[in-house]
Amino acid sequence: MDAATRAFVRERARNCWEFCGLPQQAEPFFKFHVEHIVARQHGGSDDAANLALACHHCNFHKGPNLTAIDPLTGRIVPLFHPREQQWTEHFFKNGTLIDGLTAIGRATVSLLKMNMPDRRRLRG
Repeated sequence: MDAATRAFVRERARNCWEFCGLPQQAEPFFKFHVEHIVARQHGGSDDAANLALACHHCNFHKGPNLTAIDPLTGRIVPLFHPREQQWTEHFFKNGTLIDGLTAIGRATVSLLKMNMPDRRRLRG
């Protein structure tokens, strides 16, 4: 992936993580990653439509996963896709917590461990 593509992804995301909205300045010691929404090992490309800005914590937890288990229903559902879905349809900021409004939202929050104490402190 070239530098121009990385710069475009950062600019498009306004230098905020595209899953929880955490701004880069909240974690100045860790540069956010340009991550593949669909991992290369699953056929994902380096095209900007398949890339999102992610913090190291959540990128580590997402890994190559495309799905997760909705903690409410126990069903396997797709993860949130920031290029194809609207954040406000799946998530709600409740103070420093991020609540999943849908099965996709709940599964994404759970898999990415979005409400761990360190994440909440950074959002506080």
